[in-house]
Order: sequence, then structure tokens, then C-alpha cells
Amino acid sequence: MDAKPEEVGLSSARLARVNDWAKRLVDDGKLAGIATAVIRRGQLAHFNICGMADVARGKPMAADTIFRFYSMTKPLTSVAIMMLYEEGHFQLDDSIARFLPCFANMRVYAGGARGKMETVPAERDITFRDLLSHTSGLTYGFMESTPVDAAYRERGVDFVASNKSLGEVVEIAAGIPLLAQPGSAWNYSIATDVLGHLVATISGMPFDRFMRERVTGPLGMVDTEFHVPAAKLPRLAANYARGPDGALMLIDDPQKSLFANPDRIKGGGGGLVSTAVDYLHFCQMMLNKGELAGTRLLGRKTVELMTANHLRGDMGDMGQARFSESSYVGIGFGLGFSVMLDPAKAQILGTPGEYAWGGAASTAFWIDPAEDMAVLMLTQLMPSSTYPIRRELRVLTYQALVD
Repeated sequence: MDAKPEEVGLSSARLARVNDWAKRLVDDGKLAGIATAVIRRGQLAHFNICGMADVARGKPMAADTIFRFYSMTKPLTSVAIMMLYEEGHFQLDDSIARFLPCFANMRVYAGGARGKMETVPAERDITFRDLLSHTSGLTYGFMESTPVDAAYRERGVDFVASNKSLGEVVEIAAGIPLLAQPGSAWNYSIATDVLGHLVATISGMPFDRFMRERVTGPLGMVDTEFHVPAAKLPRLAANYARGPDGALMLIDDPQKSLFANPDRIKGGGGGLVSTAVDYLHFCQMMLNKGELAGTRLLGRKTVELMTANHLRGDMGDMGQARFSESSYVGIGFGLGFSVMLDPAKAQILGTPGEYAWGGAASTAFWIDPAEDMAVLMLTQLMPSSTYPIRRELRVLTYQALVD
């Protein structure tokens, strides 16, 4: 630990409640293991590891345990595309069809069933801001709520398990009607995977290489990659779900995981594995408005723009009242992050302007510029809505502030 909690305005006794909570979750069999961290004023004030990374093999969770970050890949991809924005390659309101012609002349779902969807022309092209703010009209195959996401499943629009390339899957997605008119509604989607392909197209460099050379490498994120090399495989945590009897059920064995395959698709929306130490480097870079240890990825004004709300009101106003275990009333969305607008409306502790996101295996982070604080939670349990642990940890960390 870099600093005693009291040195940075936190209470050791109150932070100990986080450790007690983590132990209860593990002892009750809800989680195999969990890691939590709090940084404040540039210092690591709390880092706790509890439970097992792999129950069957008897491997305890460790500081260097590797996790599937799933959608916590999205903020890193968003930083990558905004680095290219800073270099003058595009404006936020530019059409993405300028770089990806497959997205020209899109159609929008207007009714009907899968076999014969009724469509209307898109009123305008998808823009970079639409992708970054999840207002593009794209969706996810796992939503299972419309004929559009059914078409994603039928045609193999999958950026985690596909054996096709990133560009090939993006091309398939572009051939399916949009769920909504661009800019009209907030729909969580494959938009950030499309951004990953745009990073590759604009930079002329494979997406994974760009991430390694321009983002994760400079930040010292040595264990952050799109697959786990064989030498590091013993450090990959197992992934679990709650079985019918409530007990943990293995759903991804580290030794047989898709993430062990070096040829797997490099998806910008959910492809990365990482560690607590690595992701804290990213959080501190964002808290520092784009810089870490003398390495600057983004300018201060760019970070401020990314972490401002870009919606008309909150997510509830834009059609998505609930996603995962969280209500998004009182919460907006920026360019790659959710943004807290009104903690009272959201009914949770927080600060206006604090930004966050999470992953499908119950990982989460949030960054609070006003408090100069970031919190990270890592576990491996799907889906992320199984238990309200993100909201519980928010209360437990904010109640520890005493300055």
C-alpha cells in the first residue's frame, strides 16, 4: 500500500468494512474470490484480495491474477480512438462511412419479424460520437429482445467467440438493419468493436498492435492483452456463474479458455484480459487528465470532453431505464464511460461528474475527479447482475471518506 488511508482522507476502520464484505461474499459461496482497490490523491490507499482465483485447482487470488475484463475494454478502446481524434484524423460528428463504406446508406428496423423485417432509411449516417456514446442504433446479439439482435446471433456478430477477423465481423454487422435512428436512443451495443476496427483502419495498424504500442505499453500495463500467453495461463482466474442450486458453477476453465487462444478475435468492446495493477495504471492516467508518470496519452480538454454527458438528459430519458443490475435514471453517458448526473435521482452514493463502467463478469471501476479517487473491483461471475455488488461497494468506499 502506498499510503495509510488517513493520509489521503480515508478511515482505516471504515475501509475495513470492504474487507469484511468481501469475506462474507466468499464465505457465503457467492463469489470464488474478489479483489478491491482504492486510489486517492495519487496513492494506493486500499488493496484487498480475498478467496480463490480457481477453486478446482486450489489457486488463491493474487495481486497478479489475470481477469477477463470484457466491457472494461471499452474505455481503453475509446481512449485509442480519441488519440487519433487529437491527431486530426476526424471530427466527432463525421460519418464513420468516410472510413468504413459498409456503413453508408443504413436501414433502420421499423417492425415485422426476423424473416421479413420492415425497414426505413436512416435519417443520417452514424457518427463517431454516436459510437462512443452508444447512440448509433447498433445493438448486441445477447439482448434477445428484438428481431435485430436475433439477426446478430444468426449471422455470427460475436466479437468474443468468432473465428473471423474484427473487420469481417464488422462488415456482417453493417449488413443488418439498425435498431434505432442514429442519435435517437441509448442502446448498449457492439459500437466499441466498430471503434476498434476504425482505430485499425485510420492508423493503418492492426488494432491489437495499436493498443499495445500506443496505449497499454506506454502505461506499463504489462499483462493487458487480447489473449493470455501460455506462460501466464496459470494466473488466469476461472469464470463462474450461479448454478440452479445457488452454488458456483464453472463456465470457463482457464486451461481451456477462449482467452488462451492467440488467434482469437481482437474485439474493442470486450476482448481484453488484465490485472488489478494494470487497470489501476489506466485509472490513474484518467484521474491525471490523460497523463501517467510523464507519459501523456490524451490532452486535459479531451479527457474533460470524454467524461461529460453527451446524452439528452440521462439514460432513462434516452430509452434505457435499466441495464445490468443498475438503474440508469440519474446517470448519463460520455465518450466511453457512464457519467453520474444526480446521485439522489440515481439513489446511490456518488458525485456529479464521476464516471465509470463495468464488465460482464462482474468487474467494475469508477473514477471520481472531485474526490480525486478511483475504485476498482475484480471478480469473475456472470452475469454481472447476479448480485448487487457494484452498488454495495460504492456505499462501502464512499462511506470511508472522512476529510
